[in-house]
Amino acid sequence: MILVTFMGGSADELGEETVTTVALKDVTKVFQDGTLAVDSVNLDVNDGEFMVLLGPSGCGKSTVLRMVAGLEDPTSGAVMLDGELANDLPPRERKIAMVFQDFALYPHMSVGDNIAFPLRLAGVDPTPRGERVADVAGALGIGDVLGRKPSQLSGGQRQRVAMGRAIVRRPGLFLMDEPLSNLDSGLRAELRAEISGLTRELGVTTIYVTHDQAEALTMADRVAIMRKGVLQDVGTPTQVYGRPATLYVAAFLGSPRMNLLEASVYVHLDRYVTLNLGEQALYLPWDDIRSRAVAHYHGERIVVGMRAEALTPVSPDTAGDVIQGRIRYLEHHGHESLAFLDIGATAIVVDEMGSPAQSGAPAAGPAPVRPGHAAARGRAGEPEAGADRDGGNRTSVLTDPGRHQRRPAELAVRLGPVPGGLPGSPAGRLGTDGRAALLRRARRPDRRGLALSCVGRATRSAETRRVRGIAREVTD
Repeated sequence: MILVTFMGGSADELGEETVTTVALKDVTKVFQDGTLAVDSVNLDVNDGEFMVLLGPSGCGKSTVLRMVAGLEDPTSGAVMLDGELANDLPPRERKIAMVFQDFALYPHMSVGDNIAFPLRLAGVDPTPRGERVADVAGALGIGDVLGRKPSQLSGGQRQRVAMGRAIVRRPGLFLMDEPLSNLDSGLRAELRAEISGLTRELGVTTIYVTHDQAEALTMADRVAIMRKGVLQDVGTPTQVYGRPATLYVAAFLGSPRMNLLEASVYVHLDRYVTLNLGEQALYLPWDDIRSRAVAHYHGERIVVGMRAEALTPVSPDTAGDVIQGRIRYLEHHGHESLAFLDIGATAIVVDEMGSPAQSGAPAAGPAPVRPGHAAARGRAGEPEAGADRDGGNRTSVLTDPGRHQRRPAELAVRLGPVPGGLPGSPAGRLGTDGRAALLRRARRPDRRGLALSCVGRATRSAETRRVRGIAREVTD
């Protein structure tokens, strides 16, 4: 345990920042039992950057962190620290600091002694050692508990002590392995802000591992998303959320998750493109940039993604495309409500873990490529964006049983805190009786939009089927 937390051997080393950049070059880790934990990961962490490794349990993110720390040896590839190869460098000589999920405090030592322990090992004199401990404890808000034992502290205080023990060494690189996962939600939110602010104030390069999307999106300069040992996407929180590089990333990020609907593409040249969702359809005007993105998929199936916040209530007489749907149920969250509608479409449910990563599989590929603005992606017979494009086995996202399953779609729609009714729609009360709900896509100032009307009915009448065919262009 000491080797991980206190990496550095002299007082001079403790007084200066050392490692500031990290680079992983085609790093692969295969355990002795044959488990492929990390598959050809390429990742660069810049000086002073807060990089978050995000993914479900078992995706390989902690293994990546342990290889950077020197606790695991890569099976192949290179771990570069400040541009120098560090594969054979012992953990103690890497001069980095690590914060653990379980705090790893010495129970027989006081808070002050726990924080000062790496300085004492390095031979720092008592007077400057005490001053540095006091400064760090004051910054973390634990200056009044230096004489207590860890058993006398709350979970948040123990995590601050663990942070202080790492910070007091003044490292150039922090490694944090899910440090907040054992804390309650309120305390996690408080410490998120503290950790993010403190690392930026110190200018320390940080690699932070978590499975919590809120932590990743609120704390990170960039987010690296992993799945089954494969790096799926890297980008700023805005990029990975708004323009995900793979179908998995689109499904993984967001609460509620993105609505992923199976659609067939039919092109009416120079007029519009039809996205047939099953019992209903969407129509993209030919001059819409999204029409050009999907036009070459004519006659094939794709996956259309819609986020709940991209749909807003409108009045019944709103012009444009219409989609009817029966309101299945509501979820009230206090500050907002979520409505789930049956629209007669098929949903694509992406498997979080998927099948084991294999060479040439669509999920593989060391360098995810961010796609352009497209209304949908994932054509049958083509790999996902960011997938392997070297001519290997190309498995459709619609036919690969190890990646997803299909089920009737329930379109999630984000509403305001009071779902008593919809403006301008006397009959548009949201409730479990399946009455009308009218929605339209959120407007963008630089793009034409589509108005979506979702009318809840227990049965679909001839009039409703006729309305489905209406398609008019709406200009923002």
